[in-house]
Amino acid sequence: MKRMTQQAPAKVNLALDILGRRPDGYHDMRMVMQTVSLYDTVTVEETAAGFALHTTGGDFIPAGKKTLEQQAAEAFFAAAGRPAPGLSVTLEKRTPAYAGLGGGSADVAALLRILRDAYCPGLSGAELERIGFAVGSDMPFCVRGGTALAESRGEVLTDLRPLPECWFVLCKPDFGIPTPSLFALVDGGELKHRPDTGGMAAALEAGDLEGVAARLGNVFEEVLPPACHEVFAIKRRLLDLGALNAVMSGSGPTVFGIFRQRRTAEQAAKALKEDYAQTFLAEPVKKF
Repeated sequence: MKRMTQQAPAKVNLALDILGRRPDGYHDMRMVMQTVSLYDTVTVEETAAGFALHTTGGDFIPAGKKTLEQQAAEAFFAAAGRPAPGLSVTLEKRTPAYAGLGGGSADVAALLRILRDAYCPGLSGAELERIGFAVGSDMPFCVRGGTALAESRGEVLTDLRPLPECWFVLCKPDFGIPTPSLFALVDGGELKHRPDTGGMAAALEAGDLEGVAARLGNVFEEVLPPACHEVFAIKRRLLDLGALNAVMSGSGPTVFGIFRQRRTAEQAAKALKEDYAQTFLAEPVKKF
């Protein structure tokens, strides 16, 4: 295999609903997901033996410690019915970690696409998504990309009509939110405000950007502890700066706003970046 590189786009949740806890401990979800042009870059080279993972920060993880990337590579070659070669994987990180943007899942998905193109080009997209799902619930969507309704644990995907042309401003405050604690808070209460995912799908089909924006929603916002309420302050700022609407992505804490005009989005991103270093301008990315 020659040295191969792919971009790994982050995702945002236009709508996120939790339908309930399952007997297996996971949760049934109903989400509208969108890939965006905030990218990590994944590069893969074949080596003599073993698996090595590098990041642009200089970190090195030896082969004996299995990362999600190594687990995904092993699952891929097992499904392909061939022994795994030695691999060196380099991640150029731009998407913040633990941000609700699926950066880690996107990196693994890009690795799987590279392996498919290099070693098993006849492998279907559905099979590649199945391999990804063995590693993580976000993987099937990140393998596919675009605009999709995600159900069950996130692996049941229905393609939706792509978003009309628009711009995103993503803003991550300087704190993290442990995902398990948010799920526990959801399990311990009763959600009162659920996003209209059906209405959002209809708005997408109609090419109605304002209709999509009006239906942004994330049930995790309802259970955010007071220490995380800066999320709501960022939402208000995005609205004041011209966003059609704003919402937290995933389990947060990144908040994003949707803008119709690029210039307005650029001005909003510039203003927010004065207070939040991890502010990014992005646009929708279509399905792979």
